[in-house]
Amino acid sequence: MVKVKKAILILGDIILLYVALALTLIFRYGSQNLAHSLNTHLKPFSVIFIIWILIFYLINLYELRKLRSAFELSKALALAVLLSAVISIILFYLFTGFFELTPKTNLGIFSIVFSILDFFWRLLVIKSGFAKTRLLILGESLANREIASYLEANPQIGYDIALWLKDLKDSNLDEFRKNIIERKIDIIVIPPQFIKKEQPLVKLIYALLPLNIEVINSSDFFEMVFQKIPLEELGEGWFIEKITTRRKVYDSLKRMADFLFGVIFFVIFSPIMFLNACLIKLTSPGPILYSQKRMGQNGRSFILHKFRTMRQEEGGALWTTENDHRITFVGKILRASHLDELPQLWNIIRGDISFIGPRAERLELAEYYSQLPYYEIRHIIKPGFTGWAQVNYRPSASLEEALEKLKYDIYYIKNRSLLLDLLIIIRTIRLFFSSPK
Repeated sequence: MVKVKKAILILGDIILLYVALALTLIFRYGSQNLAHSLNTHLKPFSVIFIIWILIFYLINLYELRKLRSAFELSKALALAVLLSAVISIILFYLFTGFFELTPKTNLGIFSIVFSILDFFWRLLVIKSGFAKTRLLILGESLANREIASYLEANPQIGYDIALWLKDLKDSNLDEFRKNIIERKIDIIVIPPQFIKKEQPLVKLIYALLPLNIEVINSSDFFEMVFQKIPLEELGEGWFIEKITTRRKVYDSLKRMADFLFGVIFFVIFSPIMFLNACLIKLTSPGPILYSQKRMGQNGRSFILHKFRTMRQEEGGALWTTENDHRITFVGKILRASHLDELPQLWNIIRGDISFIGPRAERLELAEYYSQLPYYEIRHIIKPGFTGWAQVNYRPSASLEEALEKLKYDIYYIKNRSLLLDLLIIIRTIRLFFSSPK
């Protein structure tokens, strides 16, 4: 359902971009000249519209959970339109030979018209009951409680909990069937261990399948909604069934891409790395690079390199904290811009890490985190410069937060693909310009 709503929003945006363009041209040149003006503007604006959709994605306008109110929607939309318009102006003036026009006034009118249309369109889709999916949740568990709490707080996602039967032992079969039919249930969320048992309630659910009712176990539904894995609900059998340790074609292609782009980016960013090295050396005593043993694939350690951002020989907590006094002035700039990470390109070229994967933790932290359930699974693939956990959750500063990030790491290991890697790269670019690590 979330994917359906996202697809509807994207399709609506594309349609409204062209509608807004047509209305702008009618306003400027009159309806009688629409065919001629469209012929002039259609090609260049179609190219620009691709940029607009990409920027809308980067600004989170397709993340339904982050658009809970009209105020939040208006802020995000205003930022996206402003940024898109500025980039459009730059492209129109830089590539006049390709675009063959520089539409300052038209672009301004278009931006206003589109903003108004898109605001009400998105408000209609997000806040209405359009495409609502009605759920029946069975059983009491940590995963089900988190699902229920999240969906109730985020009705714009598109799921409506029509019924939650926490105690399955007291279920009356006749009443159960009646509730499903009367409440027009679309999906039944059932505990994974419960569905394997031969009992009357399971047989009744089976009999209801011809009513176009979808049955999904709670761990799979949790994964679908949150894009992470409910580790507390799983056993070792789940990992045997779901986790693939080797994917030869994918692994080979990924290694080739890591090496190729690692070399390219190393060359491109060499002047910036040289400047960083000079600033560190001139403003703080100590080495330029901060080199540290990290946990790699299959438990093998390696030396990871970053630009030093802290004062030399200062101890402290395993985690950095906000306004940490150990961070130098230049270090704050490097961390805020993420430029302290650039030496890791050498680790990527060497094959110690990949561009995408779980974060490579310090050996002390990896040992500390080993008490978490199934923590060792995150080491079956190479760690990464960025990863699914990094783009979905803040840096961990406690064991509880490390567990939360582990859920995202296991999700990535289970679902890793070139398409998911591309999505992570796009989200990393978005984070790169929004907040420091």
